[in-house]
Amino acid sequence: MTAILHEHQKIETEHLLADLLVAANRLTRVAASATGDSTSPAIWRTLSVLDNHGPMRLGELATETRISQPTATKIVQNLNELEWIKRIQDPHDARVRTLAVAPKGAQALKDWKQRLGHALTPLFGDLSTAEWGHVKATVDLIRQRVRMSEQGETTIGDRSERGE
Repeated sequence: MTAILHEHQKIETEHLLADLLVAANRLTRVAASATGDSTSPAIWRTLSVLDNHGPMRLGELATETRISQPTATKIVQNLNELEWIKRIQDPHDARVRTLAVAPKGAQALKDWKQRLGHALTPLFGDLSTAEWGHVKATVDLIRQRVRMSEQGETTIGDRSERGE
């Protein structure tokens, strides 16, 4: 009986987490659409990755953003033309240049996040103080778990592979 309950809880957890991702993606699309901005989401994702992880090589950037290297090359060319990124010499290998967010790119990303928040405010404006507490706690929890994953403290799939 306990094994059946445990399996049922695991399935419910998996469904809830999948629903969370789908809802977050839908919310992102709603907000982006409400801003009226036509900039490709790939541009914002690329800037966000560089902002969060710091300078990286083109191949690493492609892997981190889950796009092909030729696509990453085109995005980087566009970002470079906008002066939103800069190429810097890799401190470990003088032959290599890494990509980093330039001041204009950091400001553009900051402005984009502000526009997203502004666009969503009417949708969430009627939340109670308690509901805002839930939203904040959820955001904090998600940030903590993502940070743990990025720092290698936990690996997605670890527990399921061990049968936990």
